[in-house]
Amino acid sequence: MAVKIRLQRHGKKNFAFFHIVVADTRAPRDGRFIEQIGSYNPNTNPATIILNSERALAWLKVGAETTLVTRRILSYEGVLLRNHLDGGVAKGALTQEQADAKWNAWKAQKDAKVAAKKEGLVKAASDKAKAALEAEKKVNAERAEAIAKKAEEAAKAAEEAAAAAAAEAEQAAEAAEAPAEA
Repeated sequence: MAVKIRLQRHGKKNFAFFHIVVADTRAPRDGRFIEQIGSYNPNTNPATIILNSERALAWLKVGAETTLVTRRILSYEGVLLRNHLDGGVAKGALTQEQADAKWNAWKAQKDAKVAAKKEGLVKAASDKAKAALEAEKKVNAERAEAIAKKAEEAAKAAEEAAAAAAAEAEQAAEAAEAPAEA
């Protein structure tokens, strides 16, 4: 029986997540499987990968094949590197301590890279929020300026109208007094 490590699709349309399963190659994609060894959610940034590395490594050692995507996931999580280092230990090319040192160095570098990406995403989001706030403040200042200008124009117009009404009232009063005096 040929065995593959592959993805099993779950979730709703346009929002899928996947289980990482070990299955017979003849079984349907979302059908029967031998063992579930993890999950993969590409909807988050960075993608969320939960993997039982020991079980994945055990299946690789007994000859399980991987699909392209699961090969990338296993490589990202370091399972393929671990398999490679264990092969070197078995052949006598390096000792277990050397293999563990290489693994730990790689893992530390990988963790630092992921942490830097997460920090970058948080910083980008906060910068975007600050820029939006500054743009909103600018628009609000322009609106307040326009409203103050309109209010000033309205006050001038009211003063001019009051002055014109007063002048008109004086003229009317003078006109009314002029025929009375004549």
